[in-house]
Amino acid sequence: MYPAPFQYHRATTVDDAVGMLAGIGEGARVLAGGQSLLAILKLRFDEPTDLVDIGRIPSLDQIDDAGDVINIGALATHNRIGASALAGVIPIISDCANGIADNQVRNLGTIGGSVASGDPSCDWPTLLHTLDAEILCQGPEGARTLDINGFVEDLYQTGLKPSEIITGLRFNRPVAGSGGAYCAFKRCAPAYPTISVGVQLTIRDGQVDSSRIALGSAGLTPIRANEAEAELTGGSLRPGQINRAADAAVEASDPYTDQRGSAEFKRQLVATLTRRAIAIAARRASGETVKNSHEYY
Repeated sequence: MYPAPFQYHRATTVDDAVGMLAGIGEGARVLAGGQSLLAILKLRFDEPTDLVDIGRIPSLDQIDDAGDVINIGALATHNRIGASALAGVIPIISDCANGIADNQVRNLGTIGGSVASGDPSCDWPTLLHTLDAEILCQGPEGARTLDINGFVEDLYQTGLKPSEIITGLRFNRPVAGSGGAYCAFKRCAPAYPTISVGVQLTIRDGQVDSSRIALGSAGLTPIRANEAEAELTGGSLRPGQINRAADAAVEASDPYTDQRGSAEFKRQLVATLTRRAIAIAARRASGETVKNSHEYY
């Protein structure tokens, strides 16, 4: 199926893009890499009157990992992030970036577009919950910063205001003794994950000092499994504790049956992937190099 007719506009600056969106009104949509938006348009799930292309705005594709605060521009592609030095020092970033779809999608798709889509199956929103990321936005009223937690309000609905765009993401560099893992299970490379789980741990003196657990494709929004985090924090990651955390993650999930599997199948995946991600994160926190990749069935 072909998209409905629309007008195309190319922005050269962020202010230019915001001005175009505000001038056009509610019929306008932002085009970045297009890997989320174009599929929606082809299926005619949305029929905008105008597309504002921000894909060539300078500086929005930068990755700044020089200090304690990491900044990633909204137009940084999955492949560019996956090949960056940042992915080498924070392995959970590599897990996510290098496992998204296929090489064509990774070359074109952007982190900002993934977050802005409001799709609970997209990888980046889930992953960014484990790093307590902030979303940098700009709109007609100026710049503001949003917490990744709660940013996706409902299916395909986000906290962005009308005519507002994402300009970047930022999060604190994980401290010493930290490790994370992002595990996803899907039918094939181009498919969205059936379930994904991200875990980020900080371990000091054999005890979990802090933990973050996030679930993707497990409900209508990305889910922070707070009770599962509480099961881990303050403990020493014994098998019983890990199993209780996995059970709590299942309780936090709210999957639905679709072409990717039944709700019960997805709950089983939540438990399995949570245990797996915790184990990998703990090994990485201890300084071990652990390879991890998305799994297919």
